[in-house]
Formats: sequence, structure tokens, C-alpha cells
Amino acid sequence: MQLFYNSEIAINTTEITFDKIESKHIVRVLRKTTGDILKITNGKGYLFDVEICFANDKKCTAKIIKAEEKPKPWNYSLHIAIAPTKNNDRIEWFLEKATEIGIDEITPIICSNSERRYVKIDRFEKIIQAAMKQSLKCTLPKINEPIKFNDFIKQDFDGTICIAHCEDQEKNFIKSVVQTSEKITILIGPEGDFSLDEIAKALDKKFKPISLGKSRLRTETAGIVAVNIVSFIHE
Repeated sequence: MQLFYNSEIAINTTEITFDKIESKHIVRVLRKTTGDILKITNGKGYLFDVEICFANDKKCTAKIIKAEEKPKPWNYSLHIAIAPTKNNDRIEWFLEKATEIGIDEITPIICSNSERRYVKIDRFEKIIQAAMKQSLKCTLPKINEPIKFNDFIKQDFDGTICIAHCEDQEKNFIKSVVQTSEKITILIGPEGDFSLDEIAKALDKKFKPISLGKSRLRTETAGIVAVNIVSFIHE
């Protein structure tokens, strides 16, 4: 199944017009024509069947023939706050795979040891959208603007809040901490890990120190391991 995305389509929408890029993809690449049916999500938990009315590679239009609510397949809310990696491809890989597995919110956090302090949110958004469509999901994860670590932890949080760090301190394995919580926030540090001061501040804010296993993991790997473990816990 080919899944398309349009954030503006709503339950009461009757007709939509695809932009020039998607129109060209539909008509020239997929060779769709008048009367063909397409599947579209708005990223807000709805799936729409639309019938092409005008198959033009510059302006393809379609009418809504069916709207169906498609709740996300996981019963928890997962927020990963992760430091952007020096190699941009690595953090983009995390965004893609986390979306495929199942995640609700992602925040890039800028830490003391961060080697990358600027990210292109528009680029991140496109990667997440593509991963949502590829994995046939109808809920688009929220990607937040980058925020400094100290500002992030000052926020009010609901549910279980955790920090995964590499220091030799007492930590609980992640599955023993999050298994009963429906709302989970996990901090993942940069290549050089969180600073001791950042760890202390997080613990002071009641973040629970967690372990993701015995191996020392790259930032993006740690993020995926956290997402995957939470997914398995809630199976």
C-alpha cells in the first residue's frame, strides 16, 4: 500500500489538491489516473480513501470517499530527548527508525558536551513524515525545536522521567522502571555523554537513572534501544 500525507486534510474535508511534487509523483511515477483510489493520512490518527478526479502532473485533485479513525498501535506516550550527533546522518537514522518502531515526541537537547548545536528541523520533519508513510502509520511524531539541557529539565513532566548515562553510578535497567507507566520521557546524551553536573541536575529534578544494557552505545543506538525496549515492554 502506498500511503500519502497531508496535514491539512480533516474529517469534514471533501476534496484535496496535491502540490506539484506529489502530483508529479502520483501521475508520472505511480502512473495513477482518474478514478484510481489513494490512501492518505493527516498524521493525526485518520486514514482517508480518496478518488482521483483530475490526474494532472502539475495539479492532481481527488475527492474524499472514506474517512477512518486509525489509533496508534501502542498504548503509551514516549518522548525521547536526545542530543544531536556530530554526524547528521546518525541522528537522522534515529529519527527514521524511532518513527518506524513507534514514538510520540522527540526533542533535540543541547548539552555541555554536544558537538552539534544546530539542526534543521524542517529536514527532520521530512524524515519523520517519510518514515511514517513507509511504516504505514497514521500518527506523526512531534518534533520540537532544539532546547538547552538545563532549560529542558526545568519543565513540568507527567509520568516516568529517566536519564540514560554512562557514569558508574547506581542505575536500574530500563524495563524495571517504565513497565507500568503510560507516559515516559527519556534523556539520551551526546557522544561525550552528559556532564557530571547535568546528571546531578537531572537527578535533583527526580529523573531516574537507567541502564540500556552492558554495552557502551552510540547516541543514536542508545535512542533506538530505548524506543525498542519500551515497545517490547508494552506488547
